[in-house]
Amino acid sequence: MKKKHIFITIEGGEGSGKTTQSLSLKKFFEQKKYEVLLTREPGGTVLAEAIRRILLNPDLHLMPLSELFLYEAARAQHMEEFVIPSLKSGKVVICDRFTDATVAYQGYGRKLSVELINKLNFAASFGISPTLTIYLDIAPFKGLTKAKKLNKESYGADGDRMERESIRFHNNVRKGYLSQAKKYPKRIKVVKTQKTPKETQDLIREIIGTALYV
Repeated sequence: MKKKHIFITIEGGEGSGKTTQSLSLKKFFEQKKYEVLLTREPGGTVLAEAIRRILLNPDLHLMPLSELFLYEAARAQHMEEFVIPSLKSGKVVICDRFTDATVAYQGYGRKLSVELINKLNFAASFGISPTLTIYLDIAPFKGLTKAKKLNKESYGADGDRMERESIRFHNNVRKGYLSQAKKYPKRIKVVKTQKTPKETQDLIREIIGTALYV
């Protein structure tokens, strides 16, 4: 049974393998003859990608509230330009990070008001929630080590602006994600990252089959 609208978000901390799993999930749906939009936040559109470069630039110092508004601005543009039209046309939309990331990073990480973040998330997403969210859970220290190795060429040994935050910050981000999963258990499914990407993908596909009947 195919659902008319399928909007899947892939969440996780640094180095959790979101990009790899998003690509694998795209192939999975395409093999089942779905049209798929694979995108990311912040990003997707020309404006949102420009904002992404600002947000990840390790040479810039952003106030937490400024950072939050930039994420929401990128989201609003992304939703109106790409995500909403794709959903309306019947495509499966897979997005690497979405509103749960804002709660985890800017709420639990930056200590901004989660109530404020929820209001801004609702406005910037036009009230649209994911059909299903996969949260890839990894120990922050392990994930950061992996992420910094991958981004060494682009941002140096210390990683991008977010990767340079303290381990305490990233532990708080993980707490935020787990709190969201506890709050929305029907939508958010926690997947512990396995030894290999294939093992993790198998767990995700099992969840997809059960939750979405695909």
